[in-house]
Amino acid sequence: MDESRLYEILNQFSRLRIAVVGDFFLDKYLLIDPELDEPSVETGLTAYQIVGKRRSPGAAGTVVNNLKALGVGSIDAVGMSGVDGEGYELRAEFTKLSVNQEHFYAARERFTPTYTKPMVLSGTDTISERELNRFDTKNRKPLPVWVENQIEKALESLIEQVDAVMVMDQVSEENCGVITDRVRETIAQLGKNHPAKILYADSRERIGLFKNILIKCNHYEAVGSFYPEYDLSSMAEQRQPPDDLIEEAGWKMVEKTKQSVFVTLGIRGQWVFDVDSPDQIVKNVAAFPVEGPIDICGAGDATSSGIVAALCSGASLAEAALIGNLAASITIKQLGTTGTATPAQLLAAIKRA
Repeated sequence: MDESRLYEILNQFSRLRIAVVGDFFLDKYLLIDPELDEPSVETGLTAYQIVGKRRSPGAAGTVVNNLKALGVGSIDAVGMSGVDGEGYELRAEFTKLSVNQEHFYAARERFTPTYTKPMVLSGTDTISERELNRFDTKNRKPLPVWVENQIEKALESLIEQVDAVMVMDQVSEENCGVITDRVRETIAQLGKNHPAKILYADSRERIGLFKNILIKCNHYEAVGSFYPEYDLSSMAEQRQPPDDLIEEAGWKMVEKTKQSVFVTLGIRGQWVFDVDSPDQIVKNVAAFPVEGPIDICGAGDATSSGIVAALCSGASLAEAALIGNLAASITIKQLGTTGTATPAQLLAAIKRA
C-alpha cells in the first residue's frame, strides 16, 4: 500500500456510521505528587496527594476514542453504565466526542465499570508518570434481563442503519458484562441474516464462542480456544504457541465462524485467514517497526478500529490489517495513556515506512 491508496481509504471514514456494543469502562487517572505525601493522623500510613485527574472512555470506549480520532463520522455506543458519579463522567466524555447515546442505558442496580489508575508524577523539567496498582470496579452479578432486552432491541434496530457493528467483550466474569450468552446468540443471528454487513468481535476470554461474524484475536486466544493448555496464562509466561498450531487454530476459527479471521502476533504483525481463500493461504501482514519505549495498552483496540473502518471503506482484508497495524504502531508510542491515531499520523507514518 502506498500513500495515495491509504489516503483514498482514509478519505471515506467521515462518511461512516459504526455501532460499538459491549463493555464500556471509565478510565480514571489520578495524578499523585510524591513530594506532597502526608502521614495519615489516623493510621500512620502515607496519604498520597492527588494534584490532577483525567478521564476517558475505556475498554469498548477505547474503540470509540480510536474511531473518533480516525475521523469516523458517526458512532453509536450500545451498552450500559450505573447511576453513579462514574456513569456521569463517562457520559460527559461521550458528549465531548459527539457519541450517540440513545442506546446507552443507565442501570441503578449496576456499577459503572471503572479502571482507576493512580499515576505518580516524577521529573522536573520533563514530567513523566509511573502507574501504581490499578483499582478495578466491575459487576460480578449477571446482567439484568431488562438490559439484555434493550441491547438486543438496539442491535436489531441499528443493523440496517450502520456500516458496521463492533462487538467488544471485555468482562471476564461469565454473563456479568454486556455480551452475555443470549446477546452473543442475537449477534450470531444478525450475522446470519445480514451476511453483507460488517460485524466484528474482539473478546478477552470467549472469542471461540462467536459465530457468523468477523473476529480478531491474538495468537494465544486463537490457539487457547481449541487447546486449553495455551490460554491467557501462557501469555503471562511468554510460552509461545508454535506457528503450525496458530495456523491450524486460525482455520478452525474460520470454519466455526464462517467468516474471515485476523490473528495478531505482536511485533510479527497479523495473519489474515480469508474465508474465501480456495487454497487456504494465510496472508502475512507485517508490523511497522517502532523504536524507543512503548506502552502496548490499547494497541488491540487501535488495531480493531483501523481494521473495521478500513473494511467499511472498501479496503481488502490485507489492506485493513495493514491499517490496523499502522494505527497500533502510533498508539504504542503514547506512554502512560491509552493512545489514538489520526489520519494525518497514519499518512506520515506510512510515508516514513
